[in-house]
Amino acid sequence: MPLCFGRSSSDRKAEKNGPTKEREPTREKPSCRFAEAGYMNGFGNEFTSEALPGALPLGQNNPKKCPYGLYAEQISGTAFTAPRSENARTWQYRILPSVTHQPFKMLKNEWNIESEFTHSIPIPNQLRWGPFQFPDSTEKKDFVSGMVTFCGAGSPAVKDGYAIHMYSANTNMDNKCLANADGNYLIVPQHGTLHITTELGLLLVAPGSIVVIPRGIRFKVDLPDGPSRGYVLEVYAGQFRLPDLGPIGANGLANARDFQAPVAWYEDTFDADHPFQIIHKFEGTFFEALQPFSPFNVVAWHGNYVPYRYDLARFCPMNAVGFDHPDPSIFTVLTCPSAVAGTAGADFVVF
Repeated sequence: MPLCFGRSSSDRKAEKNGPTKEREPTREKPSCRFAEAGYMNGFGNEFTSEALPGALPLGQNNPKKCPYGLYAEQISGTAFTAPRSENARTWQYRILPSVTHQPFKMLKNEWNIESEFTHSIPIPNQLRWGPFQFPDSTEKKDFVSGMVTFCGAGSPAVKDGYAIHMYSANTNMDNKCLANADGNYLIVPQHGTLHITTELGLLLVAPGSIVVIPRGIRFKVDLPDGPSRGYVLEVYAGQFRLPDLGPIGANGLANARDFQAPVAWYEDTFDADHPFQIIHKFEGTFFEALQPFSPFNVVAWHGNYVPYRYDLARFCPMNAVGFDHPDPSIFTVLTCPSAVAGTAGADFVVF
C-alpha cells in the first residue's frame, strides 16, 4: 500500500518543514480515500487547492524558495501566447521535480492501441460492435494494456483528428501511470467504477459519469469493483468546451456548475527497490521511464488546466418531437472545436 499524505489533518497542520520521505506516513485504504475525496465545482475556472496549509505561494507563481521546500512547475495546455479566453495552464508545487527520472526508453507496443490513421484504408460500411468480454482471470490487463482502438482519423503528429478506443481491464495500474502527450482523453465507464489518481488529485468515476484527462497530465486507474470496461475518446487538437446555447438561452444542456475538479492530494513515497513506471505516449509511440518516487506528489496547485468529472444524470436535455426530430447536436455535452468555425473535431453527445 502506498504511503499517503492526502488529507489535511491536525497532525499535519503542525508540520513546519514540509513533506519528506523520512516522515512516518498515514496509511489510508484506497476505498476510503476516494470516498472522502473533495471536489471543486465549475468548468474552466481558475482553481486553487493545497493539501498542506500555506503550500501555495502568495503573490508569486515561481518564487525563489517555495513553501515547504517544494518545486514549482507549470504544465501548459496551450501556447503561452494563446488568447486569455483560451489560455490553459496550471502551476504545480511538488515534492520532487517531474523530470527526476531515468531516461525514457521506447516500449514495444504489444497493445492494440493505434494513433496514426492518415495511411489507413477507410471502410465506408456502417459498423457497430458489442461490448468486450472481460479478460480471463489468468490474464492481467490494466487500463492501458486492456485498451483497443476501434476507429479514428488524422494524426497526433500534426495535432488533428481523434481516436476511439474501448478498454476492458481486470487489474489495477498500481506503480504505473500514463501521460498522453497526443491529446485529451474523455473516458466513459460502462461497467465498474474507476478510481483515478491524477497529479492534481483523486477522481471517483462511476458508470453514468464521464471524466476528462487533459493532455500531459499523469494518471493511473484502479478498479475497486473488479473487472471494468468502457469507452475512450481521444482528441488530438484543442480542448473540450461547453457548446454555445444560442436560442436555448442562458441555461440548459450541461451546466458549468455540475463539473467537478479534484482537490490537491499527494503521496510522499521513495523506494528505489520498487520504482514507479512512467508510461508516456508521444505521436502514437509508447515510452517508459523509471523513478524511485510517486509522480502523484503535487502538494498544491492553481490554474485552469485540470482533469474533471461530470455526472450525466445532471444533463438537462432540450428536445421536442411533437412535430419533427431536431439534429442530434441538441444533445451535445462537450465539444472540441476544429479550426473551421462552427465545426467540431469531435462532439460527445448523449441521447
